[in-house]
Amino acid sequence: MKKQLLNMRDSIATARTLNEALPYLQRYSGATVVVKFGGNAMGDDDAMEEFAQDIVFMRQVGLNPVVVHGGGPMINSLLAKLGIKSEFLRGKRITDAATVEVVEMVLSGLVNKRIVQAINDAGGRAVGISGKDDDLMVCDYDDPELGFVGRPRDMRVQVLRDLFSVGIIPVVAPVAPGDNGETFNVNGDTAAGAIAGALQADRLLLLTDVAGVKDAEGEVITQLTTQEVRDLTEQGVISGGMIPKTETALMAIEQGVRAVVILDGRIQNACLLELFTDHGAGSLIRSPNTPARVTSSDG
Repeated sequence: MKKQLLNMRDSIATARTLNEALPYLQRYSGATVVVKFGGNAMGDDDAMEEFAQDIVFMRQVGLNPVVVHGGGPMINSLLAKLGIKSEFLRGKRITDAATVEVVEMVLSGLVNKRIVQAINDAGGRAVGISGKDDDLMVCDYDDPELGFVGRPRDMRVQVLRDLFSVGIIPVVAPVAPGDNGETFNVNGDTAAGAIAGALQADRLLLLTDVAGVKDAEGEVITQLTTQEVRDLTEQGVISGGMIPKTETALMAIEQGVRAVVILDGRIQNACLLELFTDHGAGSLIRSPNTPARVTSSDG
């Protein structure tokens, strides 16, 4: 009898949760959400399985998710095995001709297909592509000192819309072509921001290994406007590795993305918490004219 009561309570809690999520499910129906997947969660089987389930859930309830991934630790590991030294400048990998071959092998092969398989195993339909496919993301050189590191210039996202139309979840490796046959390594956050901007996505979720943007006292700021991000950067409060992420957020919002969230990918069901609850799961960055967080009264 006690077990039956506990089961009933669990069932009631589940039903209540689904009921509370209904306004958010309605709000996001048909919306495009770009998710940058990276950090330690990529190397953990349980975390990968959970992430894949979240993405499949998003698709099942009517969203159009796009997964853009990194793979730095896996690249470092293979480069070390091949005796190629990993070097970085201003947080970006210096990428010579030998390194870019390894980058493409790891990102478009090992990492991309692992994520695709996880989504398919969770009941979804995923297809792995890179920035090279259908010239999705054509790049210029980002900085001559970095070698074959690309800055997206021309975005051709019809291939993603075509995949949406048949219920397929695109999984994008940030490897891209140049005008003269080059292969470019593209920062994962940068690639995700460029794709989100070109799709006019409703949300860009940047999953990281930190809780979000922090204030001067080290507390997570749950909501910021673009101007507040600029002010905190000028004050030195936003610094180090957070700067490229906030720069990506500002760029994406300027290109028409409704809001960007920097959140901790190590939190269980982080994407679902952010999209389908009032509290959210990270730092939401928005233009001053965009509502802070979705509520049941939002349109």
